[in-house]
Amino acid sequence: MLKAVIFDDEYIVLEALSALVDWEGLGIRLAGAAGDGISALETFRNVRPDIVLTDIRMPGKDGLQLLEEILEEAPDTCCIVFSGFNEFEYVKRAIRLGVADYVEKPFTEHGIEQALRKALRQIRKKEAVQDLERKWDASRRELLDKAVWDLLLHGREALAKWRETFGQEERHVQAVTVMAAAGDFALPDHPAYRTVDLRIEGKKVAVVFHFMELSHAYWDEIASDLDSAGTAVGIGRTYPNPEEAPRSYQEALHALKYALLLEAKGAMKFGELGASRLSPEGWPDREEAIVLSMRTGNKAMLMDEVDRFIGWIHASKVDPDVAEREMLKLIYIAMDAAKGNAAGTGSLFPPNEPYMPHIEIRKASSAGALSEWFREQMALLADKGLDARERIKHAAVEKACRFIERNVTRDVSLQETAEHVGLNATYLSVLFKEVMGETYIKYLTRIRMEMAKTLLNKGCKVSEVGAKVGYLTNRHFTEVFKKYTGKTPGQFKDGSI
Repeated sequence: MLKAVIFDDEYIVLEALSALVDWEGLGIRLAGAAGDGISALETFRNVRPDIVLTDIRMPGKDGLQLLEEILEEAPDTCCIVFSGFNEFEYVKRAIRLGVADYVEKPFTEHGIEQALRKALRQIRKKEAVQDLERKWDASRRELLDKAVWDLLLHGREALAKWRETFGQEERHVQAVTVMAAAGDFALPDHPAYRTVDLRIEGKKVAVVFHFMELSHAYWDEIASDLDSAGTAVGIGRTYPNPEEAPRSYQEALHALKYALLLEAKGAMKFGELGASRLSPEGWPDREEAIVLSMRTGNKAMLMDEVDRFIGWIHASKVDPDVAEREMLKLIYIAMDAAKGNAAGTGSLFPPNEPYMPHIEIRKASSAGALSEWFREQMALLADKGLDARERIKHAAVEKACRFIERNVTRDVSLQETAEHVGLNATYLSVLFKEVMGETYIKYLTRIRMEMAKTLLNKGCKVSEVGAKVGYLTNRHFTEVFKKYTGKTPGQFKDGSI
């Protein structure tokens, strides 16, 4: 709803206008009133109304002085003045100031409403024009953004459309520079260049079209401001022809990626990067150290190696794309190693929680968190491998124990038991000792001896018991039994010392 104020030094006028006019019916809210020019100006500044109705003659500051100050501060304000029959000269001055209408005193309800409706028409017409201008400006910006985006992608092919959209300033463009950032930044306005800001795949891209050359000191100051902005900004090289904008754009993206890899803030100029290493010496050794640590199941040692690997990448000026590719490869190798720790039993992640590092790594890289993300993934895989190992080792050892107990009457080997469980024999031997607190052989011997004691107590012959508990010769059985119980089978059966 529009707001209106009334300024008149006659109290009866203020009361009459408040009562006579159907303000709400006109879509107007009466928001204030004042009886002198000084109070009126203060009221105007507090309310900021759309419509001002004021008498020409008032104490403190007359209506014309008031109108001059109001229209200087808020030119779009719609003003209506009250005048007497002998104040025509004042009315002419008011009209020159740009008032919407005037109403002669004594005024009528019809006269006031007619002036208000005229003011409303002017306001709506002005709003419609302003809305059209806003839409036109937005449309022009969209067209320019599209033309500049096409220029970044296609260069010479998009040059004609860019020239047409950029406007007359296109003739003065002497060079182009592209900047890209993961966060937000802004270049100050300057007559020496025009900046078109784009938002591309989550990145802020500023395309700077130069009209004249500025000093290195100016751009050094800009770089210093970017350093304090708290975000990484990649800056491509400056090229003399706008059709070379794609080269500057790719360089800006590369510089940004390098800055994000190093977790650096501020300006990173492509021209100052030097030679990035595509295949630095030491890759195999660094990767092997990480994989070996994962295979041993030693998480602390693994994380130490991961930190050394990240530090080495930063110090070696590894190309960001190469670093990203090698990190992803290492994650998949480490995943296989972690599964190996868990005896290769399926996936480390449940089906309803798919693990997709190839997608996540790009998000982490764009956010400037690649190194920390890589470290988190290695820790996650180590934990997953250890958790899976804990789960499967108990199940595997339980399965092995049941197999031994069912086959204790014959010579059951570690290899046979491991094949039944589905594990490597050496790995099963390690798990068995961890879970049971004794070796596979000691466990098998204990099960056999306890069974032998039971059979002897039942009265079975000594010569039969050895065979029933898996011993090929009675002599071997007797030696093992005596070592286990301190008695020969015969002594145990007879109950003698």
